[in-house]
Parts: sequence; structure tokens; C-alpha cells
Amino acid sequence: MTDLKQTYSPGSASSKAIVVLLPLIFCSVFSADAQSLAEKKITLLFIGDIMGHEEQIWSAENRSTHTFSYDTVFSFIKPEIEEADIAIANLEAPLGGRPYSGYPAFSSPDALAAACKDAGIDYLVTANNHSADRKENGILHTLHVLDSLGIPHTGTFSDQAERKALNPLIIEKNGITLALLNYTYGTNGISVNKPVIVNTIEKSVIEKDLAAARQKNPDLIIVFIHWGTEYDTVPSSKQYETGNFLFENGADLVIGSHPHVLQKMIWEKNAGTGRGRLTVFSLGNFVSNQRKRHTDGGAIARIEITKRNGSALITDADYYLTWVYTPIVNFRKNFYILPCSRFENKASFFTDTAQYKMMKSFINDSRLLLYKQNVNFNEMIYNGSSWLLFH
Repeated sequence: MTDLKQTYSPGSASSKAIVVLLPLIFCSVFSADAQSLAEKKITLLFIGDIMGHEEQIWSAENRSTHTFSYDTVFSFIKPEIEEADIAIANLEAPLGGRPYSGYPAFSSPDALAAACKDAGIDYLVTANNHSADRKENGILHTLHVLDSLGIPHTGTFSDQAERKALNPLIIEKNGITLALLNYTYGTNGISVNKPVIVNTIEKSVIEKDLAAARQKNPDLIIVFIHWGTEYDTVPSSKQYETGNFLFENGADLVIGSHPHVLQKMIWEKNAGTGRGRLTVFSLGNFVSNQRKRHTDGGAIARIEITKRNGSALITDADYYLTWVYTPIVNFRKNFYILPCSRFENKASFFTDTAQYKMMKSFINDSRLLLYKQNVNFNEMIYNGSSWLLFH
């Protein structure tokens, strides 16, 4: 990592015109073929654990009307989310209805999902160890809320028919098609009764799912998986084993959540498929009330996919570090997700010096970990006007 280069400036655009002096019919065929073979690109964002601890619920409540709003939580990170073509996040706070509650059995207000959509999150995965905290009714209500808000989702399903329709979830953007699958290692010992389904890590099932995904002929297959050991910054042998299994059966990107801390990111450019393969072992916490060292932030993975001559491949892999700022205002804890690079040199922004030092500690810890262990994955750095890629 030695230099900085500009990766994007919002609002840039270009166009070209081609004139071909050939017979009309041939021109039409040529234009259609050229359009189908033209280079196409999309940027994907992968976002970690969206939690719902009690302090987050209390912070979002209007004490007079007893309604809820989480919009300010995402206000500082919203521009980075909206810049991408597609943003996918792990919703680890089931929308189980009242009474709302935090750990150990989560149930957050529906307004949390509405704020995710307003912030620019396009898709949510819902299979994690807290999916069944409010049993089948909580799963069903979560799905109902996401459907009512128009947020596509996968990982948990009302019945087998819905699973067949949404597993994999097909995503199409800019002429590129992706298949998204989502699984969890378990549901904290809570059984889920049929017809409701939570996708769990069962190799025989996943093997069939990946085969079915390949039959749909997507450009790339993504597996967003809830795995690993909580609070361990080193991936477990089981994560490596499971990751290899997923790639052997057709996955191109494996995105991990659950440990609540960051783990390394690997982009293998010269994988046997020619498309490359990519593993993010753990994105850490996107938003939560966990404040212990390493748990108070996370990363957003930013992946570029390019399609040339009908074939798609991974062409860039970067990340933003994010941190959860929790100032006390009028005796109430507030929650704000900050893109670290935009605030790491703005001590005056913070009303609490101790919290600024906590953020700096998180940044330093994360860079020591990721700069040493990442492969072909670089941090996005803000220079005051645009984001740059740090090599």
C-alpha cells in the first residue's frame, strides 16, 4: 500500500456516438450485438450486522407519540450507500412487533427497516442467529414489513413456495444478473416450525441451492453467510472449510457476518473460474450498542463487477471503515454511523473527547488487522472532497 488514486467523483458521466456506414439491416444487427457486448459495470456494497439493542430502541422513540424513527442513525453514511448501484445488508434485528426488546431476544420497531430503505439499502438478508427470537410470528411479521416497504429479501421464508421463489434472490442491474443466497449457522437453539423456514448451513441443502442458482445462469453467485466465532478477529477453520465448499459448488462471492468484529477480506483474482473469487470473513457491526473494543464499528465492502463480451468478473475490491458514535443529548443516547475517514481528523465534531479517542482506537486496530491480512482489498480514504483508494 503506497499511494492514493481517485476512484470516483459523484455525478460524472460520459457518452460516445458511433456511426457505421453499412446497409441498414446490417447496421441494426451490428448495433444490437455491440450493445450486448459493450462493457457494463456495477458497484455492490455489503453491509454488516444491523442490530437492535434496547438503547437503540429507546433512542428512536418519540416520547410524546410513542412512534419511532431511525433516520438520523444513517444520515452521515447515507451518501456512501447511495453512491453504489446495489447495497445489501444483514438485518439482525427481527421486526417482531410489540413489546419491543433488545438482547437476548430482539424485536425492533418496523421503522428500522424503513430507515434502512431511506438510507439507500436495496436488499436485506434475514437468516441469522436472531431470526427466530420471536418464533414463527416474528419471522412472518418481518417478512410482511419488508414486503410492504418494497425491500427484496432472502434467508427466511413464510413457506416452501416462497423459498422456491426467493432462494436464490435474483438481482438485475445494468445488464448484470446476480444470484443471492443467505444462510445462518443456527438460531440460538430456537426451533422453527413448518411451514416457516430459516436457511441454515446444511451442506446437502446448500449444494442443491447452488446447483439451482447455476441453472438460472446468473453472471455471479453471492452467498451472504452468518458464521464464525463471536468476537474473534481470526477466521475459524470451519469458516475456511465452509468457504471452500461454497466456492467448489459455484459461489463467486462469500460475505460473512456474525462475529461482531472485523475479520480479513480476500480477493483471489486468478481463481480457476476466471471470474475471481472473493471472501469477506466478517464485516463487523454496522450499528449496535456494543461498545467494547473492536465491536463498536465495522466495514462496508465495496465491490466492482464488470461484464465484458458477455462474461462478468470482479474488477475491484475496497472497503469503508465505519464507526458508531453515541453522544448523549438531552439525557438520551443517540446513534450515528460515521464513515471513519471523513471524521478521523475532525476532533471538533465530537462533543465527547473520550468517544473521539474510541473511534481513533477502532481505526488504528482495524488498520493494523486489515492492512496486514487483507489480500487485494484496500481502504477508501476521504481527501476532503472525494473518496480515494489507499494502496
